[in-house]
Amino acid sequence: MTPPPRELQQRMNRFGDVLRRSRAKLTHQRMEIYREVARTGDHPDAETVYRGVRKRIPTVSLDTVYRTLWLLMDLGLITTLVTTRGRVRFDANIDSHHHFVCTECGMAGDFHSNEFDGLEIPDAVKAWGTVERTHVEFRGLCSRCSREKVKRSR
Repeated sequence: MTPPPRELQQRMNRFGDVLRRSRAKLTHQRMEIYREVARTGDHPDAETVYRGVRKRIPTVSLDTVYRTLWLLMDLGLITTLVTTRGRVRFDANIDSHHHFVCTECGMAGDFHSNEFDGLEIPDAVKAWGTVERTHVEFRGLCSRCSREKVKRSR
């Protein structure tokens, strides 16, 4: 799901502000790598980001994409999500939200829930340290994979 143009512009503005405040170089490659993640709600992996950016910057390397994605995560501009088979996916939606992940195809979708946002942190977790944010993740079969599974079983 593509974010509305206004939201994409807000993300790009935040990107510039954060890089300037952190005194990290605001390069064309970094901007295009961030834009590739920010323009989609599909939670792309590094190789998908690389293929998208390479259409606009043919000289970009996969190593540059990986290093930039980890820098963007360290700067708080993106988060990560691990889907099927340990694939790390990247998410530019840093607002409070939760995920549904398909265990078959790896599709990852965002959802919002005030109930989950307000979960009481168990004492056992508090004993480990201070919770900075919570994230609920549901795993199961997406609608498409469920339909395909039913078709295969007939």
